[in-house]
Amino acid sequence: MRRHPFASVAAIAALSFVAVSCSDTAAPPDPVPPATDTPVLTRTTLIPGLSNPWDIAVHTDGTLFFTERCAGLSVRFTSGSITRLFGVTGSALVASDFTCQGQSGMHGVALDPNFASNRLIYVFMLSTLGGTPYHSRVVRLQLNPTYTGASGRTDIITDIAYKHVANGVGGAGAHSGGRIRFGPDDLLYVTTGDNHNGAIPQHPTELGGKVLRVTTSGAPAPGNNAPALFDPRIYTYGHRNVQGITFHPSSGQPFTAEHGPNHSDEVTPLVAGGNAGWDPQNRPALTCPDGYCGYAGNPTSMPMTDVNRFPSALPPAWNNSSASQGVGPAVFLTGTQWRAWNGRLAVGVMGGNRLAILNINNSGVATSEVTASTLPATRYRALTMGPDGALYIATDAGEIWRVTAAAATP
Repeated sequence: MRRHPFASVAAIAALSFVAVSCSDTAAPPDPVPPATDTPVLTRTTLIPGLSNPWDIAVHTDGTLFFTERCAGLSVRFTSGSITRLFGVTGSALVASDFTCQGQSGMHGVALDPNFASNRLIYVFMLSTLGGTPYHSRVVRLQLNPTYTGASGRTDIITDIAYKHVANGVGGAGAHSGGRIRFGPDDLLYVTTGDNHNGAIPQHPTELGGKVLRVTTSGAPAPGNNAPALFDPRIYTYGHRNVQGITFHPSSGQPFTAEHGPNHSDEVTPLVAGGNAGWDPQNRPALTCPDGYCGYAGNPTSMPMTDVNRFPSALPPAWNNSSASQGVGPAVFLTGTQWRAWNGRLAVGVMGGNRLAILNINNSGVATSEVTASTLPATRYRALTMGPDGALYIATDAGEIWRVTAAAATP
């Protein structure tokens, strides 16, 4: 059965039940019960000594691509050698317009769904092209057959809002989002931040505080369902600063992870055209520096998901309303080697220096949370499932790890 990429997890489960119940063929045997034991994790440091690594993409042949916020895109070969591909001076392809400031620079990286044949790769970066104010953009490159060179730069999105000056709540370069991932629909999802600008998340044409969904050429994806007068590239809006996006392994539904202000980190299942409910403006009861109310209140007076203003706002699957610990990257763990964690959502809690493992039920709600206690306490910046079934992790301490899972020794 072909699954609709925008159907809810619960709907998929219901459709699957109907399909089996109505079949004229004999029912398949019961599946093997899921493992109940916690996996044993083995961590290997693949790359030490990096400067602010931000994201990771791994090809089926084991080649690993990674970004550093103020350096650009590099490749690590299975031999362990590293080549800088795109970005600062010394790269195979220098981007003279590439710059970094505050939290912004070179962020997400994603491989084309047909990378094995076309060698296309995509990055999210801050660019000086067009002058001030700068904008973040998504750039497509083609690598040579040995992955040692890049050419054919094409900027497929050029107008993502960027915080170019400091204001009363923070410095320039804040809240840019920047995670990019291809979904199971072979479309590119791009996360953006609110730039500490109260008007942006609900703005119909500013691309900050949104999740965009586009084709490989940057065109609006069919079925985005953006409201009337909205930029058609917008898939969901009303976000604060999404730095994690991943897709449910059964339904394909996108889930975002974003950190709250002084409360309410959230993990949210997305639906095309949905409003995530963040609106840090026009709060008369609050004192809002430079008109940005995002840090001025509490879960009641300045909610991450404001169901009073937006009754149909997308409900979070998980929320830590008492405090913000800065959730960022997220990925679903897949494969029986993950034992009881197979199908669970791994979330990097950056301020909390931990990797949280959430159990998401068929209704898209987190029913339990544990911490991967055998991994070091650190700021988890990137999480990527490799084609080898391992979890690849980048940390703000400047390392990239490969983490494998296995059953406990009897």
